[in-house]
Amino acid sequence: MNYDAILLAAFGGPEGPEDVIPFLERVTAGRGIPRERLAEVGTHYSAMGGVSPINEQNRNLLAAVRTELASREIDLPIYWGNRNSKPFFADALKSMHDDGHRSVLALATSAYASYSGCRQYRENLAQALAETGLADSMKIDKVRHYFDHPGFIEPFVRGLVAALTAMESKGLNFDDIHLFFTTHSIPNSMAETSGPPSMRSEFPEGAYVAQHKAVIAAVLESAERQTNRPLPKWSLVYQSRSGAPHTPWLEPDIGDALASASTNGVKAAIVIPIGFISDHVEVIWDLDTVAKRICDGVGLEYIRVATPGLAKEFVSGIVDLIEERIGEGARRALSALGPWPDICAAGCCSNPRSDLPTVAGE
Repeated sequence: MNYDAILLAAFGGPEGPEDVIPFLERVTAGRGIPRERLAEVGTHYSAMGGVSPINEQNRNLLAAVRTELASREIDLPIYWGNRNSKPFFADALKSMHDDGHRSVLALATSAYASYSGCRQYRENLAQALAETGLADSMKIDKVRHYFDHPGFIEPFVRGLVAALTAMESKGLNFDDIHLFFTTHSIPNSMAETSGPPSMRSEFPEGAYVAQHKAVIAAVLESAERQTNRPLPKWSLVYQSRSGAPHTPWLEPDIGDALASASTNGVKAAIVIPIGFISDHVEVIWDLDTVAKRICDGVGLEYIRVATPGLAKEFVSGIVDLIEERIGEGARRALSALGPWPDICAAGCCSNPRSDLPTVAGE
């Protein structure tokens, strides 16, 4: 395909105390989130001065990808826009259009299929095109889900192997350790309708859970090859629930899982945050603060593996994905689920409230 610009499509975050509640209200609009839950989450940002690290991380990622594109002599400018904070999608698209760009390839900072992690980005981009009057003059496609791309997997493998080595240096053996692969919890109904409808009979839990299990398998296979022995037992756990209390969300919660492990002979926890590409507030607060506090309270050694962030493999992998779509690179994947389709199928990751226009789909 011929594209003339790249858009890093991100979630966004507050950049000062005055931004926190307006940001959270935008994120949770129409979801029935109790006001007290918003206030509670607001304290997580307040502990960081009201500033989410996610925007600075995305600025750094933008610069790193720009450098990698230049090193491969790929002449495509890259812009940055957010769903929930400045620079908003509409502002980014207007800037791109003003600079003469008409065919855009978007890369979302979410590696997995779900309404909140994919379709909502596509809806918000379509809304931004409509708001700016650019729907007839600008086309937006989207990079495929990259959950099992080597650039996303390899940093987790490296981090896990290093964590296992660190635990052994403390006198622990693999039988003492439990691996907790963690991701963002979402409502059960959203999980079950994630991915294309054609997959739902094969994966009743939905593509979101299936993709995470595929990532775990790929990470374990590579780490076991490197350590040359069977790895510790593991669990897929969830974090950062934010919905109405009566709505079922994916479980087990990481806090409950850690507390339970301590009563079953586990002496150490290694947490691998496979649901996230960078160390934003939900990683720093929910894992480095809350999960660590739980482990300290029950006597578990604790190591949290880093997210891909600015890892060389991840930055290179992003540009690999761009090269795929411009027809110059191989489609790489480390699981049987991938490589995921470039174009989202009709009915993919359906909106739980209403059917809205999208970009980058059938």
